[in-house]
Amino acid sequence: MDETHSFQLGRDYIVENGKYVFTSGYLLQRGYCCHNGCRNCPYDNPPGNRPGHGLPESGA
Repeated sequence: MDETHSFQLGRDYIVENGKYVFTSGYLLQRGYCCHNGCRNCPYDNPPGNRPGHGLPESGA
């Protein structure tokens, strides 16, 4: 994703109880898992994996 990307409500994030939550589509497009426990994380990363080294789950 380039630096000029503008976030779009519904496509890239939603707001739940006043908190911004990235969508799985955005996280997949970003291309890596940050290991912060994102609610919609599309990556299958067992504990201990280094950030950015996960693969998308087979159903994503």
